[in-house]
Amino acid sequence: MTQYSRRTVIVYHSGYGHTQRMAEAVAAGARGTLIPINGEGNIPEDAWNTLAAADAIIFGSPTYMGGPSWQFKKFADASSKPWSADAWKDKVFGGFTNSASMNGDKLNTLQYFVLLAGQHGGLWVSLAVKPANVKASERDDPNRMGSYIAPMAQCDADAAPEEMSVGDLETARHYGARVAEFAARLAGANHA
Repeated sequence: MTQYSRRTVIVYHSGYGHTQRMAEAVAAGARGTLIPINGEGNIPEDAWNTLAAADAIIFGSPTYMGGPSWQFKKFADASSKPWSADAWKDKVFGGFTNSASMNGDKLNTLQYFVLLAGQHGGLWVSLAVKPANVKASERDDPNRMGSYIAPMAQCDADAAPEEMSVGDLETARHYGARVAEFAARLAGANHA
């Protein structure tokens, strides 16, 4: 990884620990900084400065009732202040989500993230992992959800975060590395 990979920030809300586990996998791949959104939908005040200094921002939220959690939406609404100043313009963006159901309308959450990145004038990075969609595919294969926009994960409603699919977490780790590498290439091109 280049020096720019450390300027990737993962901002996420986790209701039960599953999204946190994904965020940690994304951060491991990106060698990035985690900013959790608390149960009230807030981040520490100094975290806004961390986001402003980032080359890449990766959003994370569980999918509840067909979209991101209200805590994430509160954070997104609060991002109107950096939006008005074009503070995140031309940054690299990504995102990830999970839910208990196989579909769970996770695509809506990822599309919400893409639109939020677009509103900020950012550049979205796709997953670029082929889906595990043949008869021989198993629960722990990478991209078993068949997503192209960004990582999706599924964990049964009564399963602990420790029981998450290894494949889902590896997909998240790979994605974090991809976003950070893309941001590093872009930053390197801008410094040339």
